[in-house]
Amino acid sequence: MLTRCDWAGTDPLYVAYHDEEWGVPVHDDRTLFEFLVLEGAQAGLSWITILRKREAYREAFDNFDPRIVARYDEKKIGQLLDNKGIIRNRRKLESAVRNAGQFLEVQEKYGSFNAYIWNFVDGTPIQNSWENVSELPPYTSLGERISKDLKKQGFNFVGPTIVYSFMQAVGMVNDHITVCFRHAELKDSQF
Repeated sequence: MLTRCDWAGTDPLYVAYHDEEWGVPVHDDRTLFEFLVLEGAQAGLSWITILRKREAYREAFDNFDPRIVARYDEKKIGQLLDNKGIIRNRRKLESAVRNAGQFLEVQEKYGSFNAYIWNFVDGTPIQNSWENVSELPPYTSLGERISKDLKKQGFNFVGPTIVYSFMQAVGMVNDHITVCFRHAELKDSQF
């Protein structure tokens, strides 16, 4: 029997996310944009809620192509507000559109969003050694610094807690607890 982080629970969707995605370094810009949107949508909600809606988000947001999302207009926002498959919060939806535009600007300025975001950790995931889920911080000073820089770049819905969750999701930080089987796998892997 594998030992996992407590938060993974028993829901097959959550377990699969924990085992296959959470903490795995992501370097694909479209996937980075997807997590940026989903982490913003999660604000105030549980991650399992977002995971259950993920496929609907992919469909509603044109598979998270930032070039398409950046062109969404008020009519498209209205369609999204009518879409029961996603979180229908106007501020979060408008934020996703705004952030798509900023995402494109960052890509132009730095060559890719990947180059920009991974520069904060010198391209190497931070390896933490938490023994228990209760030790995981809601945010860190690095998350605060990235949050400030993203806001300076024009992004919104990127507070320190959202940014730190994003960092965990895209593998910029390995926050699997030390007894979790994924902690050692990710620590010893070369991505």
